[in-house]
Amino acid sequence: MTESTTDRRSRLTGLCESIPKAGSKNDLLDLIDQALGVSPPEGDPVTLESLGKRYREQLDEVGALCERVDKVSRKGLPDVWAGDTSVLASDAVSAASRAVMEMAEAFQGGARALLTLADTIKDAQQQDADGRTKLNDAKAQLGSRDGFFDDWHEDDEEEWDRLTARHFAADGVDLMHKAAVAADDAARAAARELNKWAAEARTGKMRTDELSAVDRLMLADTSNVVGEAEFNEILTANDLERSGRAMERLSPAERARMEQLLADAASPQEKAYLMKSLAAGHTIKDIEGFAGKIHGKDPVWLHQHLSPISTQGDSLVDEGLNDNGSNRNTDNQMFGAQGWTQGGDGSEGTCVASSTITARAMTDPIYALELTGGPSGQENDPEAFRRRLVDEQHRVHEEGDGGDDWNGMDLDGKSEVVNKEISPNTGSSYELREVRDADARREILPDIEKAVAEGKPVPIGVEGHDENGDRSGHAMMIIGQEGDMLQIYNPWGTTTWVSEEDFVNGGMAKASDNDLPDAYAVHVPQD
Repeated sequence: MTESTTDRRSRLTGLCESIPKAGSKNDLLDLIDQALGVSPPEGDPVTLESLGKRYREQLDEVGALCERVDKVSRKGLPDVWAGDTSVLASDAVSAASRAVMEMAEAFQGGARALLTLADTIKDAQQQDADGRTKLNDAKAQLGSRDGFFDDWHEDDEEEWDRLTARHFAADGVDLMHKAAVAADDAARAAARELNKWAAEARTGKMRTDELSAVDRLMLADTSNVVGEAEFNEILTANDLERSGRAMERLSPAERARMEQLLADAASPQEKAYLMKSLAAGHTIKDIEGFAGKIHGKDPVWLHQHLSPISTQGDSLVDEGLNDNGSNRNTDNQMFGAQGWTQGGDGSEGTCVASSTITARAMTDPIYALELTGGPSGQENDPEAFRRRLVDEQHRVHEEGDGGDDWNGMDLDGKSEVVNKEISPNTGSSYELREVRDADARREILPDIEKAVAEGKPVPIGVEGHDENGDRSGHAMMIIGQEGDMLQIYNPWGTTTWVSEEDFVNGGMAKASDNDLPDAYAVHVPQD
């Protein structure tokens, strides 16, 4: 079985600690052999560099395309309609311009990721080779293993040889460890960036001939009007892919009904939410009822009623920490005066149910409207929303066999509710992974970041222990990723960002408080 970069890193970390402490010649020889048995950093820098340069070469073609689109946009387009679902030509050209810019960013970002990885792997392989040379030199200096009686006594010369060899071996394994860390970090960063750019190639995700290229382009481009457009696109990469497949599966009559709903929509946002409901697995009959409730509503109303989470453009700014270890820079997620908060006010321990409900509402606008708008879909009453929200939290809490006092749910119950409540909307089942040390958390990061880049929320459990050893636990949800930062929804009603290093090394207090520093469980979507 291939040794993972995390395993290689972990084994060498242990050897960096044990080799300098080797108390006998034979122990040192054994440890040197263990170090030499660790596989070197894998990868072909030449191939990676070639791929990176190929990505970069595409920028010239994208640049020419950008100039052509810009030329069209300056001509003063008439108010004509395009596509199957009535899209203004001027809006389509604007969307095309943004898509071309995103394409250029993707090629540039992909090229940068691959070229950086190539350079790092090349340097790491050389550093690893230098370390192995030192280990082999140390091994040669030690000579053959001591016999049973030889090991009883070590004279001054033998001790000098052992200590000198141990010094060289320690230097050698340290070089190998640094190489392993650099290769591991670089591979993880490249995977994160490439997954992100792949997810942001949004228009191509909707693979259906039942909508025109203009329609697909506009749907991929549409964002909510609240918050930063880049962070608040209505259709995720996963939504685009699932809705395209769903369109292909509709009967001709159903497809005609869906296309008419889209054509009648009063805004790009309304149209996008109809497609999002299709992606969530709803029938055309359900979507027609939903369309009747939201038709003609302005984009701010649509956002308020259909999107539990909005992300502000300055949300990534580091504003320091509060006294309890939490980030000062947090966004309250509200419906009017009422937060998307467990128990309505944070008083109940229904964190699993509450984070699950919010994630479901993020992925299913029909469900979100049931909570915010009530049976008619027209309500705008925060207090009524609170009652419905808490009732739903209690339902899901009981579904997962949570405590009678609305306090706590075990991991089996959590697995049950996330798969029952979220999976139908995303098309991915969730698998529990316990991550009780830094290596395990580091290993799971690429899977988390790929999922959230595609638009699939990732449930996590965090915990802490007080001075008496008493445990506190809490459930939250990873809902976004930008660079090396993860966006966390806390069912206390807030979102904030933490770094990868915070996630790996016990810094999750930034998304909660000092009582809950360590991530210990992750439910990962399975494709």
